[in-house]
Amino acid sequence: MLIYNADILTMADKNYKNGFIAIENGKITKVGDMSELDAQITDSDINADGRLCLPGFIDAHTHIGVWEDGLAFEGDDGNEDTDPATPHLRAIDMINPCDRCFDEAARAGVTSVICGMGSANPIGGGFLAMKTAGSKRIDKLIIKSPAAIKFALGENPKGVYKDKDSAPVTRMATAAIIREQLYKAKRYLDDMTEYESSLGTDEESELPEYDAKCEALLPLLKRELPAHFHCHRADDIFTAIRIADEFNLYYVLIHATEGHLIADELKEENARAIIGPVLCDRSKPELRNHTINAAAQLYKAGVRFCICTDHPVVPEQYLPLSAALAVKGGLPYYEALRAITIYPAQIGGISDRTGSIEAGKDADILIFSCDPLAATSQPDTVIIDGKIFGMTK
Repeated sequence: MLIYNADILTMADKNYKNGFIAIENGKITKVGDMSELDAQITDSDINADGRLCLPGFIDAHTHIGVWEDGLAFEGDDGNEDTDPATPHLRAIDMINPCDRCFDEAARAGVTSVICGMGSANPIGGGFLAMKTAGSKRIDKLIIKSPAAIKFALGENPKGVYKDKDSAPVTRMATAAIIREQLYKAKRYLDDMTEYESSLGTDEESELPEYDAKCEALLPLLKRELPAHFHCHRADDIFTAIRIADEFNLYYVLIHATEGHLIADELKEENARAIIGPVLCDRSKPELRNHTINAAAQLYKAGVRFCICTDHPVVPEQYLPLSAALAVKGGLPYYEALRAITIYPAQIGGISDRTGSIEAGKDADILIFSCDPLAATSQPDTVIIDGKIFGMTK
């Protein structure tokens, strides 16, 4: 496939006012100016005719296919709230890619998501990154699994376990449960390392008894995966950073609703955040300082962030509208576009595959004949992995 005569915003080093994108076997093979085009144009190629081409939108924190559309308990697989520490749970076993919200997301240009469990448990389990279309089998949609380990601080674990008359019912118990499991995993890792080092020697150590929870946390302790900390309030944000520093974790702050109040501290810590939902009310005490100006204030402070929907809190198809609200709140327009393309790819650890229009990356491309952040906008064409998912023009 060839897309030509396109106004290309690559979200990389160079844009092209009148350019082309060559695609083969689902990958972008070349991007350049029309003057550099050496391929023959065929009837099956797409004449963008000056329209805007962007990389597919990416939501770095969502629960799509987890709380399924139009269903109650039968479609609710978001929280295994029978145990406060469940790092061994995997999002791949909970997401239903047949949920119709995936179709709505793809048609709106959201081509990739990072998805997983909710925030009932201090340690929830493993998130994954996936495409929103291309198969009804989740195994064929995976970009990266696991992509992160989910942790939760603040109101949600307190509220869930208070009703069960079980820990945690305080913030300090939530942090203590996280620390306890991380310390167990650290000791497990030390024992495994000692065992592996002793193999073939006269003093061979005993293989540690298998522990599924500790095994799931090993990539985290080895800094192969990030910890995603659900945290709204400033004090919870600092607790997340404190725990991450204690265990030398590679971390991301999820929501960070009061992050704009401590933006200078976050910059000092070189923290990264996935903020949102932007389009929501102040539905609980943790959200009392919610504002659409937060993204602009983080940007001015130099904090790295991207924007999410937290679907189903905000339906997935309104990710670009969420970015538009951040623009209304003072975020520069092109920063808002980056906050739903290249920045979530980078923060989510999938920028080798998605987030920009560059040779070697997946051919996830949107074509617009209007402002992509306008409330009334819809992509003319959505391409996922080099295949046309939807085309209106």
